[in-house]
Amino acid sequence: MTTNETIATSPRKIALTAGIFYLLTFVSIPTLSLYNSVHDPNYILGSGPDTNVFIGVILELIVALTGIGSAVALYPLLKKQSGSVALGLVGARVLEAGTIFAGTAFLLSIVTLRQSGVGIDALITGRALVTLYDRIFSVGQGLIPAVDDLLLGYLLYKSRLVPRTLSIIGLVGVPILVIGFISVLLGLIGRFDPLAVLTAVPVALFEFSLGIWLVAKGFNPSAPLILSAKTNS
Repeated sequence: MTTNETIATSPRKIALTAGIFYLLTFVSIPTLSLYNSVHDPNYILGSGPDTNVFIGVILELIVALTGIGSAVALYPLLKKQSGSVALGLVGARVLEAGTIFAGTAFLLSIVTLRQSGVGIDALITGRALVTLYDRIFSVGQGLIPAVDDLLLGYLLYKSRLVPRTLSIIGLVGVPILVIGFISVLLGLIGRFDPLAVLTAVPVALFEFSLGIWLVAKGFNPSAPLILSAKTNS
């Protein structure tokens, strides 16, 4: 392996890049309040700036891209543990990003209707677009992240790249998140109910803690994959 290839695939660089990407996936948290106005049934009949919606859309697009980036950054190392599972993680992240892109398209369509002054005749269309956004958000942020963290938690647990306690938090959080998603889907709890929010806490804690750990500590230097990388460099 040449010097340039060694630098490009160095475990520390991979950890730092992936860690930064994981931390950036939390920038969309403010959208919970930024989209309040959009959920007003008469939103498209109102006037005034749509700045909050545009900011929220930009933040969501950042999350979509950094989500893909985190999986792609980890792939060169994780594929040595299991190529198929690591590729599955990249695919799941791309799928998650796809739902985010679709959701932002619904939001921008609502804003376009509002700015066009379409009037009361478009109220049903506007409400339908809001419903579509909420539904795809529930799938993209309530179900697919469970798949992401199941695959990632498994790979990290088997490879010992980070403390296994951290991996276990992610693996334990997966069924909790799925239960929350199903409960919201069936109407047993509301999307923003405290219980629904709590079901997402373990997975969020896993990803945020992983991001901090990768930036601050990097990978476990005694992990077999790291030792193998050093041997081959």
